Amino acid sequence: MTKKAIWNGQVLAESDKTIVVENNHYFPPDSIKKEFFKDSDTHTTCGWKGVASYYTLVVDGKENKDAAWYYPNVKEAADEIKGYVAFWKGVKVE
Repeated sequence: MTKKAIWNGQVLAESDKTIVVENNHYFPPDSIKKEFFKDSDTHTTCGWKGVASYYTLVVDGKENKDAAWYYPNVKEAADEIKGYVAFWKGVKVE
């Protein structure tokens, strides 16, 4: 089933190959619309996945800071989501 990540009326990512981890849909890197993603300096650490990097979303001049995250380098347990992108902060996945 195809999933879409939507914020501010814009589809940010669309894929039928999302991977669900801890109730979050992780979208393959090639399914995101990169023009809406801006690199962030924010990083957090997950005990079993590794260090997460973030994107700030920009749609029609509005920013949603750190509303998407991904793991560029993962621990072995999370290998299947390496580079995949997940969302929060009001981004709807449907």
